[in-house]
Amino acid sequence: MSILLVSLGGTIGAISRYLLGLAFMKQFSSPPFPVAMLMVNILGSLGLGVFYGAYYETIPLGVYEEPAFLLIAIGFFGAFTTFSTFSTETILLLHNKKWKALISYVGLSIFGSIFLFMFGFFIFK
Repeated sequence: MSILLVSLGGTIGAISRYLLGLAFMKQFSSPPFPVAMLMVNILGSLGLGVFYGAYYETIPLGVYEEPAFLLIAIGFFGAFTTFSTFSTETILLLHNKKWKALISYVGLSIFGSIFLFMFGFFIFK
């Protein structure tokens, strides 16, 4: 049952990431840095923070068999956000020596994700 929940959440999360990424790429045809993945990752961090705050009122530990955690936290948000794409795009900016874009993208991705996670968590706790 656990694998089914993670798979279902992951399927929905991956499709959502793809569709949202397409929408952002249409909106920003020539962005200074990868806006689509930045938005997906920070929105995913916000969503996970909201989920933890509203559902658990804490950052849960040891709930790896709980259905809601498997479906939403691991499945959906695990597939919705993407550290591997962030890493690839960071290396491309580094390789192309786009220093300002690199610093902006990395800084906004890391600190934006952490801030929005905390914001979502504490607002909905």
